[in-house]
Amino acid sequence: MSVKILIVDDHKIMRDGLRTLLEKEKGLDVVAEAKNGREAIQLAEQLRPDIIIMDISMDDLNGMDATRHIVAKDWGCRIIALSMHADKRFVAGMFEAGAMGYLLKDCAFDEMIQAIRQVVSGRTYLCSMISGVVIRDYIQRMRKSNPSLLSPREKEILQLLAEGGTTKRIASQLSVSVKTVETHRQHIMDKLDIFSIAELTKYAIKEGITSLDM
Repeated sequence: MSVKILIVDDHKIMRDGLRTLLEKEKGLDVVAEAKNGREAIQLAEQLRPDIIIMDISMDDLNGMDATRHIVAKDWGCRIIALSMHADKRFVAGMFEAGAMGYLLKDCAFDEMIQAIRQVVSGRTYLCSMISGVVIRDYIQRMRKSNPSLLSPREKEILQLLAEGGTTKRIASQLSVSVKTVETHRQHIMDKLDIFSIAELTKYAIKEGITSLDM
């Protein structure tokens, strides 16, 4: 049984090129083309393709909003983003909208075929050219939200700061100098990339370091 594909891109030469390449592959059938997100929604409803190869930046209705709409309708279409944008905001935005794959337009055609096969089988696919960007962003976010980055003393000081303690009072409680508390506070902020007491308090509550229920 052939995999039915809808190509969505605002450049005709791109659509024509993709159709020519895809139709040479056994088991793939390009059933239609759309030049913007609005057309994509109409054709997705009419034809119920298995795979939609979706550009992001298009006039009238962009690919991210079109993806969100199509996924919400639950027509059984699985969407692979095909974009010139390697920026993590676009990648995250498309996956949040419901896409199951993300390819760059300058990736190898073989990788597109691999993506189609994986997504049809229910797995997600991320272009090898941007996987490093996404992984680095994930690690950075994990570091920011991971209390184990802080030493026991830093966590202790974070809790006291979040509970309204002044630098002087914390220094007295811990029998250390004010300068030592200030140094710890700066290290905490640097590690978490947070630079206000209000944000530190939110972080401490979120991570269970304090509940403020005292």
